[in-house]
Amino acid sequence: MRFYGRNKELDILNRIYKQCEEGYGSITVLTGRRRIGKTVLAREFSKNKKHLYFFTSKKAEPLLCSEMKDEYEAFSGKKLIGEIKHFPDLFEQLMIEGFDNPYVLIIDEFQEFYNINKSVYSDVQKIWDQYKFRTKVHVLFIGSIYSMMVKIFQDSKEPLYGRADRILYIRPFKPEVIKSILDDVGEYTKERLFAWYLISGGVPRYLEILLREKCFDLDNIIDLILEKDSFFLGEGKNLLIQEFGKEYGIYFSILEMISTGRTSRSEIESVFEKSVGGYLEKLEVEYDVIEKVKPVGSKKLGKNQKYRIKDNFLQFWFRFIYKNIALIESERFELVRKLIKKDIQTYSSPLLERLFIELKKKNPDYGIIGTYWEKQNLNEIDIVAINELEKRIDLSEVKMNKDKVNLQKLKEKAENLEKRYDDYRFTYEGLGLEDIESWL
Repeated sequence: MRFYGRNKELDILNRIYKQCEEGYGSITVLTGRRRIGKTVLAREFSKNKKHLYFFTSKKAEPLLCSEMKDEYEAFSGKKLIGEIKHFPDLFEQLMIEGFDNPYVLIIDEFQEFYNINKSVYSDVQKIWDQYKFRTKVHVLFIGSIYSMMVKIFQDSKEPLYGRADRILYIRPFKPEVIKSILDDVGEYTKERLFAWYLISGGVPRYLEILLREKCFDLDNIIDLILEKDSFFLGEGKNLLIQEFGKEYGIYFSILEMISTGRTSRSEIESVFEKSVGGYLEKLEVEYDVIEKVKPVGSKKLGKNQKYRIKDNFLQFWFRFIYKNIALIESERFELVRKLIKKDIQTYSSPLLERLFIELKKKNPDYGIIGTYWEKQNLNEIDIVAINELEKRIDLSEVKMNKDKVNLQKLKEKAENLEKRYDDYRFTYEGLGLEDIESWL
Protein backbone atom coordinates (compact mmCIF):
# COMPACT_ATOMS: atom_id res chain seq x y z
CA MET A 1 0.00 0.00 0.00
CA ARG A 2 1.38 3.39 -0.94
CA PHE A 3 1.81 6.22 1.55
CA TYR A 4 -1.46 7.98 2.45
CA GLY A 5 -2.87 10.71 4.58
CA ARG A 6 -0.08 12.21 6.71
CA ASN A 7 0.52 15.51 4.94
CA LYS A 8 -0.01 17.62 8.07
CA GLU A 9 2.47 15.52 10.06
CA LEU A 10 5.01 15.63 7.22
CA ASP A 11 4.72 19.43 7.06
CA ILE A 12 5.42 19.68 10.80
CA LEU A 13 8.41 17.32 10.64
CA ASN A 14 9.88 19.10 7.61
CA ARG A 15 9.51 22.46 9.29
CA ILE A 16 11.33 21.21 12.39
CA TYR A 17 14.10 19.67 10.28
CA LYS A 18 14.63 22.96 8.45
CA GLN A 19 14.97 24.69 11.82
CA CYS A 20 17.62 22.11 12.78
CA GLU A 21 19.52 22.77 9.55
CA GLU A 22 19.53 26.49 10.21
CA GLY A 23 19.87 26.41 13.98
CA TYR A 24 20.26 23.57 16.45
CA GLY A 25 18.98 20.14 17.44
CA SER A 26 15.39 19.19 18.16
CA ILE A 27 13.54 16.23 19.65
CA THR A 28 10.22 15.08 18.22
CA VAL A 29 8.24 12.24 19.79
CA LEU A 30 5.98 10.10 17.62
CA THR A 31 3.50 8.05 19.59
CA GLY A 32 0.15 6.36 19.09
CA ARG A 33 -1.24 2.83 19.20
CA ARG A 34 0.56 -0.04 17.48
CA ARG A 35 -0.08 -0.51 13.72
CA ILE A 36 -0.87 3.20 13.28
CA GLY A 37 2.06 3.91 10.94
CA LYS A 38 4.56 5.81 13.10
CA THR A 39 7.61 4.10 11.61
CA VAL A 40 6.22 4.40 8.07
CA LEU A 41 5.72 8.13 8.66
CA ALA A 42 9.29 8.52 9.99
CA ARG A 43 10.72 6.70 6.99
CA GLU A 44 8.63 8.70 4.52
CA PHE A 45 9.77 11.95 6.14
CA SER A 46 13.45 10.99 6.14
CA LYS A 47 13.70 9.16 2.81
CA ASN A 48 15.26 12.11 0.94
CA LYS A 49 17.35 13.26 3.89
CA LYS A 50 20.49 11.94 5.50
CA HIS A 51 19.16 9.68 8.22
CA LEU A 52 20.01 6.86 10.59
CA TYR A 53 17.43 4.40 11.91
CA PHE A 54 17.79 2.31 15.08
CA PHE A 55 15.30 -0.26 16.34
CA THR A 56 15.39 -0.85 20.10
CA SER A 57 14.97 -4.60 20.25
CA LYS A 58 14.58 -6.53 23.48
CA LYS A 59 18.23 -7.49 23.94
CA ALA A 60 20.97 -6.99 26.47
CA GLU A 61 22.34 -3.46 26.20
CA PRO A 62 25.88 -4.48 25.10
CA LEU A 63 24.50 -6.62 22.26
CA LEU A 64 22.07 -3.93 21.19
CA CYS A 65 24.86 -1.31 21.23
CA SER A 66 27.13 -3.57 19.17
CA GLU A 67 24.49 -3.75 16.44
CA MET A 68 23.84 -0.01 16.61
CA LYS A 69 27.57 0.68 16.45
CA ASP A 70 27.82 -1.28 13.18
CA GLU A 71 24.90 0.71 11.74
CA TYR A 72 26.49 4.01 12.82
CA GLU A 73 29.84 3.10 11.22
CA ALA A 74 28.14 2.19 7.93
CA PHE A 75 26.20 5.47 8.09
CA SER A 76 29.11 7.77 8.97
CA GLY A 77 32.04 5.99 7.35
CA LYS A 78 33.89 6.32 10.66
CA LYS A 79 35.27 3.59 12.90
CA LEU A 80 34.65 3.80 16.64
CA ILE A 81 37.52 2.57 18.77
CA GLY A 82 36.75 -0.16 21.29
CA GLU A 83 33.50 -1.70 22.42
CA ILE A 84 30.40 0.35 23.21
CA LYS A 85 28.38 -1.36 25.90
CA HIS A 86 26.11 1.48 26.96
CA PHE A 87 23.72 3.35 24.68
CA PRO A 88 24.49 6.85 26.07
CA ASP A 89 28.11 6.49 24.87
CA LEU A 90 26.82 5.93 21.34
CA PHE A 91 24.21 8.68 21.71
CA GLU A 92 26.96 11.17 22.53
CA GLN A 93 28.82 10.22 19.37
CA LEU A 94 25.59 10.63 17.40
CA MET A 95 25.25 14.18 18.72
CA ILE A 96 28.84 15.00 17.77
CA GLU A 97 28.20 13.60 14.28
CA GLY A 98 25.61 16.33 13.80
CA PHE A 99 27.91 19.28 14.62
CA ASP A 100 28.54 19.99 10.92
CA ASN A 101 26.17 17.57 9.21
CA PRO A 102 22.41 17.92 9.80
CA TYR A 103 20.63 14.57 9.74
CA VAL A 104 17.60 12.70 11.10
CA LEU A 105 18.16 10.20 13.91
CA ILE A 106 15.25 7.77 14.34
CA ILE A 107 15.14 5.62 17.48
CA ASP A 108 12.19 3.25 17.29
CA GLU A 109 10.50 1.58 20.30
CA PHE A 110 12.39 3.95 22.58
CA GLN A 111 10.32 2.88 25.59
CA GLU A 112 12.09 -0.51 25.55
CA PHE A 113 15.08 1.03 27.34
CA TYR A 114 12.86 1.13 30.40
CA ASN A 115 13.20 -2.67 30.53
CA ILE A 116 16.79 -2.84 29.20
CA ASN A 117 18.36 -0.15 31.38
CA LYS A 118 16.18 2.73 32.54
CA SER A 119 19.21 4.81 33.59
CA VAL A 120 19.61 5.41 29.85
CA TYR A 121 16.96 8.13 30.05
CA SER A 122 18.82 10.27 32.59
CA ASP A 123 22.09 9.81 30.67
CA VAL A 124 20.43 10.78 27.38
CA GLN A 125 18.97 13.85 29.10
CA LYS A 126 22.41 15.00 30.29
CA ILE A 127 23.97 14.48 26.86
CA TRP A 128 21.10 16.25 25.11
CA ASP A 129 21.31 19.23 27.45
CA GLN A 130 25.05 19.39 26.80
CA TYR A 131 24.90 19.17 23.01
CA LYS A 132 21.49 20.48 21.92
CA PHE A 133 22.73 23.92 20.92
CA ARG A 134 25.84 22.57 19.16
CA THR A 135 24.35 19.74 17.11
CA LYS A 136 21.96 19.89 14.14
CA VAL A 137 20.35 16.49 14.65
CA HIS A 138 16.59 16.09 14.42
CA VAL A 139 15.92 13.21 16.81
CA LEU A 140 12.72 11.20 16.37
CA PHE A 141 11.87 9.04 19.36
CA ILE A 142 9.14 6.56 18.38
CA GLY A 143 7.16 4.53 20.89
CA SER A 144 4.05 2.36 20.62
CA ILE A 145 3.35 1.74 24.30
CA TYR A 146 1.41 4.92 24.90
CA SER A 147 1.52 4.89 28.70
CA MET A 148 5.29 4.46 28.71
CA MET A 149 5.92 7.28 26.22
CA VAL A 150 3.70 9.59 28.27
CA LYS A 151 5.66 8.65 31.38
CA ILE A 152 9.07 9.16 29.73
CA PHE A 153 8.36 12.57 28.20
CA GLN A 154 5.42 14.07 30.10
CA ASP A 155 5.89 12.96 33.70
CA SER A 156 7.57 15.80 35.60
CA LYS A 157 9.45 13.26 37.72
CA GLU A 158 11.21 11.73 34.69
CA PRO A 159 14.57 13.04 33.35
CA LEU A 160 13.38 13.63 29.78
CA TYR A 161 10.38 15.68 30.90
CA GLY A 162 10.23 18.89 28.86
CA ARG A 163 12.97 17.82 26.43
CA ALA A 164 10.65 17.03 23.52
CA ASP A 165 10.08 20.08 21.33
CA ARG A 166 7.05 18.41 19.75
CA ILE A 167 4.97 15.36 20.59
CA LEU A 168 2.91 14.06 17.66
CA TYR A 169 0.14 11.63 18.52
CA ILE A 170 -0.49 9.69 15.31
CA ARG A 171 -4.15 8.92 14.81
CA PRO A 172 -6.07 6.56 12.50
CA PHE A 173 -6.82 7.59 8.94
CA LYS A 174 -9.91 9.73 8.48
CA PRO A 175 -12.83 8.35 6.43
CA GLU A 176 -11.84 10.38 3.37
CA VAL A 177 -8.43 8.65 3.34
CA ILE A 178 -10.15 5.25 3.47
CA LYS A 179 -12.22 6.39 0.48
CA SER A 180 -9.05 7.40 -1.39
CA ILE A 181 -7.53 3.93 -0.87
CA LEU A 182 -10.68 2.22 -2.16
CA ASP A 183 -10.93 4.68 -5.07
CA ASP A 184 -7.32 4.02 -6.08
CA VAL A 185 -7.99 0.29 -6.52
CA GLY A 186 -11.39 0.82 -8.13
CA GLU A 187 -13.32 -0.81 -5.27
CA TYR A 188 -15.12 2.12 -3.64
CA THR A 189 -18.74 1.92 -2.61
CA LYS A 190 -20.28 3.56 0.44
CA GLU A 191 -21.00 0.11 1.88
CA ARG A 192 -17.34 -0.88 1.57
CA LEU A 193 -16.15 2.39 3.05
CA PHE A 194 -18.33 1.77 6.09
CA ALA A 195 -17.24 -1.88 6.36
CA TRP A 196 -13.56 -0.84 6.42
CA TYR A 197 -14.29 1.93 8.92
CA LEU A 198 -16.41 -0.36 11.09
CA ILE A 199 -13.68 -2.99 11.51
CA SER A 200 -10.40 -1.08 11.10
CA GLY A 201 -11.33 2.35 12.39
CA GLY A 202 -8.80 3.66 9.86
CA VAL A 203 -5.73 1.88 11.32
CA PRO A 204 -3.28 1.64 8.37
CA ARG A 205 -1.94 -1.86 9.10
CA TYR A 206 -5.44 -3.34 9.11
CA LEU A 207 -6.33 -1.53 5.89
CA GLU A 208 -3.14 -2.84 4.32
CA ILE A 209 -4.14 -6.41 5.19
CA LEU A 210 -7.70 -5.97 3.90
CA LEU A 211 -6.33 -4.52 0.67
CA ARG A 212 -3.75 -7.29 0.24
CA GLU A 213 -6.39 -9.97 0.86
CA LYS A 214 -8.87 -8.18 -1.43
CA CYS A 215 -11.48 -8.13 1.35
CA PHE A 216 -13.80 -5.24 0.61
CA ASP A 217 -17.23 -6.44 1.77
CA LEU A 218 -18.20 -6.98 5.40
CA ASP A 219 -18.95 -10.70 5.01
CA ASN A 220 -15.52 -11.31 3.47
CA ILE A 221 -13.81 -9.29 6.21
CA ILE A 222 -15.54 -11.33 8.94
CA ASP A 223 -14.52 -14.54 7.17
CA LEU A 224 -10.90 -13.33 7.06
CA ILE A 225 -10.90 -12.44 10.76
CA LEU A 226 -12.25 -15.89 11.67
CA GLU A 227 -9.71 -17.91 9.73
CA LYS A 228 -7.61 -20.25 11.89
CA ASP A 229 -4.40 -18.46 13.00
CA SER A 230 -5.75 -15.17 11.61
CA PHE A 231 -3.67 -12.08 12.39
CA PHE A 232 -6.77 -10.48 13.89
CA LEU A 233 -7.73 -13.16 16.43
CA GLY A 234 -4.92 -12.42 18.87
CA GLU A 235 -4.53 -8.77 18.01
CA GLY A 236 -6.34 -7.36 21.04
CA LYS A 237 -4.03 -9.24 23.40
CA ASN A 238 -0.98 -8.35 21.33
CA LEU A 239 -1.85 -4.66 21.55
CA LEU A 240 -2.76 -4.39 25.22
CA ILE A 241 -1.09 -6.99 27.42
CA GLN A 242 2.17 -5.02 27.52
CA GLU A 243 0.25 -1.88 28.39
CA PHE A 244 -1.82 -3.43 31.18
CA GLY A 245 0.74 -5.80 32.71
CA LYS A 246 -0.31 -8.46 35.20
CA GLU A 247 -3.75 -6.89 35.79
CA TYR A 248 -4.74 -7.25 32.15
CA GLY A 249 -7.54 -9.70 33.05
CA ILE A 250 -9.43 -7.03 35.00
CA TYR A 251 -8.98 -4.44 32.27
CA PHE A 252 -10.06 -6.92 29.58
CA SER A 253 -13.22 -7.75 31.54
CA ILE A 254 -14.10 -4.05 31.87
CA LEU A 255 -13.52 -3.49 28.15
CA GLU A 256 -15.67 -6.49 27.26
CA MET A 257 -18.51 -5.05 29.36
CA ILE A 258 -18.21 -1.64 27.72
CA SER A 259 -18.19 -3.27 24.26
CA THR A 260 -21.41 -5.14 25.04
CA GLY A 261 -23.33 -2.08 26.24
CA ARG A 262 -22.54 -1.76 29.95
CA THR A 263 -21.21 1.76 29.51
CA SER A 264 -21.77 3.38 32.91
CA ARG A 265 -19.61 2.94 35.98
CA SER A 266 -22.57 1.70 38.02
CA GLU A 267 -23.36 -1.02 35.45
CA ILE A 268 -19.76 -2.22 35.46
CA GLU A 269 -19.51 -2.15 39.26
CA SER A 270 -22.74 -4.13 39.60
CA VAL A 271 -20.97 -7.01 37.88
CA PHE A 272 -17.60 -6.64 39.66
CA GLU A 273 -19.26 -5.91 43.02
CA LYS A 274 -16.44 -3.50 43.84
CA SER A 275 -15.26 -0.03 42.86
CA VAL A 276 -13.66 0.20 39.40
CA GLY A 277 -13.08 3.97 39.36
CA GLY A 278 -9.30 3.60 39.46
CA TYR A 279 -9.29 1.13 36.57
CA LEU A 280 -11.56 3.34 34.46
CA GLU A 281 -9.36 6.36 35.11
CA LYS A 282 -6.25 4.47 34.04
CA LEU A 283 -7.98 3.15 30.92
CA GLU A 284 -8.90 6.71 30.02
CA VAL A 285 -5.93 8.82 31.12
CA GLU A 286 -2.93 6.49 31.25
CA TYR A 287 -3.73 3.98 28.51
CA ASP A 288 -5.91 6.14 26.23
CA VAL A 289 -8.20 3.20 25.41
CA ILE A 290 -11.57 4.57 26.54
CA GLU A 291 -13.14 8.01 26.75
CA LYS A 292 -15.94 9.62 28.73
CA VAL A 293 -18.99 10.72 26.78
CA LYS A 294 -21.31 13.32 28.27
CA PRO A 295 -24.58 14.56 26.78
CA VAL A 296 -24.40 17.89 24.98
CA GLY A 297 -25.28 20.71 27.35
CA SER A 298 -24.45 18.78 30.53
CA LYS A 299 -22.53 20.31 33.40
CA LYS A 300 -18.77 19.85 33.27
CA LEU A 301 -18.69 18.08 36.64
CA GLY A 302 -22.01 16.30 36.15
CA LYS A 303 -22.14 12.54 36.72
CA ASN A 304 -24.41 11.78 33.76
CA GLN A 305 -21.77 10.13 31.60
CA LYS A 306 -20.91 6.94 29.75
CA TYR A 307 -17.69 5.27 28.68
CA ARG A 308 -16.83 4.01 25.25
CA ILE A 309 -13.85 2.29 23.63
CA LYS A 310 -12.12 4.82 21.39
CA ASP A 311 -10.72 2.35 18.87
CA ASN A 312 -13.16 0.72 16.43
CA PHE A 313 -11.10 -2.43 16.05
CA LEU A 314 -10.77 -2.93 19.81
CA GLN A 315 -14.50 -2.32 20.18
CA PHE A 316 -15.13 -5.10 17.63
CA TRP A 317 -12.47 -7.40 19.13
CA PHE A 318 -13.83 -7.22 22.67
CA ARG A 319 -17.44 -7.47 21.50
CA PHE A 320 -17.06 -10.47 19.23
CA ILE A 321 -13.63 -12.10 19.64
CA TYR A 322 -12.78 -11.84 23.35
CA LYS A 323 -16.39 -12.45 24.35
CA ASN A 324 -16.31 -15.71 22.36
CA ILE A 325 -12.70 -16.64 23.12
CA ALA A 326 -13.62 -20.13 24.40
CA LEU A 327 -15.37 -20.94 21.12
CA ILE A 328 -12.46 -19.56 19.12
CA GLU A 329 -9.87 -21.53 21.08
CA SER A 330 -11.86 -24.69 20.40
CA GLU A 331 -11.93 -23.65 16.70
CA ARG A 332 -15.71 -23.40 16.51
CA PHE A 333 -15.38 -20.62 13.96
CA GLU A 334 -18.64 -21.30 12.15
CA LEU A 335 -20.66 -20.75 15.32
CA VAL A 336 -18.78 -17.51 16.07
CA ARG A 337 -19.43 -16.41 12.49
CA LYS A 338 -23.16 -16.98 12.97
CA LEU A 339 -23.14 -15.07 16.27
CA ILE A 340 -21.39 -12.10 14.66
CA LYS A 341 -23.65 -12.02 11.63
CA LYS A 342 -26.71 -12.26 13.87
CA ASP A 343 -25.70 -9.14 15.83
CA ILE A 344 -23.67 -7.14 13.32
CA GLN A 345 -26.58 -4.98 12.11
CA THR A 346 -27.45 -3.84 15.64
CA TYR A 347 -23.76 -3.46 16.49
CA SER A 348 -23.16 -1.31 13.39
CA SER A 349 -25.68 1.47 14.16
CA PRO A 350 -23.65 3.23 16.90
CA LEU A 351 -20.55 2.98 14.70
CA LEU A 352 -22.47 4.64 11.86
CA GLU A 353 -23.35 7.42 14.32
CA ARG A 354 -19.65 7.71 15.17
CA LEU A 355 -18.78 7.94 11.48
CA PHE A 356 -21.30 10.75 10.88
CA ILE A 357 -20.04 12.65 13.94
CA GLU A 358 -16.52 12.38 12.55
CA LEU A 359 -17.67 13.59 9.14
CA LYS A 360 -19.67 16.47 10.59
CA LYS A 361 -16.63 17.64 12.55
CA LYS A 362 -15.10 18.66 9.22
CA ASN A 363 -17.67 21.47 9.10
CA PRO A 364 -15.95 24.45 10.80
CA ASP A 365 -19.31 26.09 11.58
CA TYR A 366 -20.12 23.46 14.20
CA GLY A 367 -18.62 24.43 17.54
CA ILE A 368 -20.01 21.48 19.48
CA ILE A 369 -20.88 18.03 18.13
CA GLY A 370 -21.94 15.15 20.32
CA THR A 371 -24.85 13.08 21.53
CA TYR A 372 -27.65 13.71 23.99
CA TRP A 373 -29.59 11.75 26.56
CA GLU A 374 -31.31 12.41 29.85
CA LYS A 375 -31.14 10.47 33.11
CA GLN A 376 -31.86 6.75 32.85
CA ASN A 377 -30.98 6.99 29.14
CA LEU A 378 -34.26 8.71 28.30
CA ASN A 379 -34.73 10.82 25.15
CA GLU A 380 -31.51 9.69 23.45
CA ILE A 381 -30.57 11.71 20.37
CA ASP A 382 -27.83 10.33 18.13
CA ILE A 383 -26.18 13.56 16.96
CA VAL A 384 -26.45 17.12 18.22
CA ALA A 385 -24.47 19.66 16.17
CA ILE A 386 -24.45 23.28 17.38
CA ASN A 387 -23.77 26.17 15.01
CA GLU A 388 -23.26 29.09 17.38
CA LEU A 389 -22.72 31.61 14.59
CA GLU A 390 -26.18 31.02 13.13
CA LYS A 391 -27.80 30.10 16.48
CA ARG A 392 -28.84 26.78 14.99
CA ILE A 393 -28.86 23.24 16.38
CA ASP A 394 -29.05 20.34 13.94
CA LEU A 395 -30.39 17.09 15.36
CA SER A 396 -29.87 13.78 13.57
CA GLU A 397 -31.30 10.32 14.01
CA VAL A 398 -29.03 7.66 12.47
CA LYS A 399 -30.24 4.25 11.29
CA MET A 400 -28.67 1.59 9.12
CA ASN A 401 -32.06 1.54 7.41
CA LYS A 402 -32.97 5.20 6.99
CA ASP A 403 -36.64 4.32 6.37
CA LYS A 404 -36.92 3.50 10.08
CA VAL A 405 -36.12 7.08 11.15
CA ASN A 406 -39.08 8.74 12.89
CA LEU A 407 -38.61 12.53 12.80
CA GLN A 408 -41.72 13.19 14.87
CA LYS A 409 -40.29 11.03 17.65
CA LEU A 410 -36.96 12.87 17.32
CA LYS A 411 -38.75 16.20 17.84
CA GLU A 412 -40.48 14.85 20.92
CA LYS A 413 -37.16 13.69 22.41
CA ALA A 414 -35.75 17.18 21.87
CA GLU A 415 -38.35 19.06 23.95
CA ASN A 416 -36.11 19.62 26.98
CA LEU A 417 -33.16 20.47 24.78
CA GLU A 418 -35.24 23.10 22.97
CA LYS A 419 -36.19 24.66 26.32
CA ARG A 420 -32.53 24.84 27.35
CA TYR A 421 -31.54 26.46 24.03
CA ASP A 422 -34.68 28.54 23.56
CA ASP A 423 -32.93 31.18 21.45
CA TYR A 424 -31.70 28.63 18.88
CA ARG A 425 -33.42 27.36 15.75
CA PHE A 426 -33.67 23.56 15.56
CA THR A 427 -33.51 21.38 12.46
CA TYR A 428 -34.21 17.63 12.27
CA GLU A 429 -32.91 15.03 9.85
CA GLY A 430 -32.59 11.30 9.36
CA LEU A 431 -29.27 9.85 8.23
CA GLY A 432 -28.51 6.45 6.77
CA LEU A 433 -25.77 4.66 4.92
CA GLU A 434 -26.82 6.31 1.66
CA ASP A 435 -25.97 9.76 3.09
CA ILE A 436 -22.27 9.09 3.69
CA GLU A 437 -21.17 10.46 0.33
CA SER A 438 -22.82 13.84 0.87
CA TRP A 439 -20.61 14.38 3.95
CA LEU A 440 -17.29 13.06 2.63
